[in-house]
Amino acid sequence: MRAVTWRRLAIFTLSLVPFIWIVYLTATQQLGADPAKTIVLFTGEWTIYFLFITLAVSPLVKFAKWRWLMVHRRMLGLFALFYALCHVAAYLTFILGLDFARFFSELVKRPYITAGMPAVLILIALGVTSTKGMMRRLGGNWTKLHRLVYVALLLGWVHVLWQVRSSYFEAVLYGAITALLLGVRLNGYWQKRQKRRLKAANATPK
Repeated sequence: MRAVTWRRLAIFTLSLVPFIWIVYLTATQQLGADPAKTIVLFTGEWTIYFLFITLAVSPLVKFAKWRWLMVHRRMLGLFALFYALCHVAAYLTFILGLDFARFFSELVKRPYITAGMPAVLILIALGVTSTKGMMRRLGGNWTKLHRLVYVALLLGWVHVLWQVRSSYFEAVLYGAITALLLGVRLNGYWQKRQKRRLKAANATPK
């Protein structure tokens, strides 16, 4: 079996561990005084963790030369979508009792839900268009569409920030990681733009 296949199996298995763990805690009734809230928070945390992991792939490839990671980025992004859908499903089922009318009411009343749902919709769109076939169909628009993952990450951070009731530690930490990941990309974009300007200036007849 090729090394890439072993790595794919290992990453897939490790990515499922949090889900298996929360299912185990649920089955053994070890979720504390408010099981519904625990499940919702747990799946939400792992959504943003996988967004961090997915967006860390490119910097690791660039700076650490871990080129083998690039082939696994799609799977990691799909796990971010998986946990986001688990998060929404847990909220709808265990908090709202599948009361969709109440869900739309909460969507308007609670700013953190207003911020979170567009992030989930973006992840769904990115998941649906993540195949090679969709890449061919969309062409250059595929890259533009998948840059929305940065918007999803920012909205995810706002979703966390607006739920803070006491300690801001987690929100500040997530904000710092978000700023770092986006800052690396903005710096890369700026450097490419400067190189294009320099190349254009050198090509201009004196």
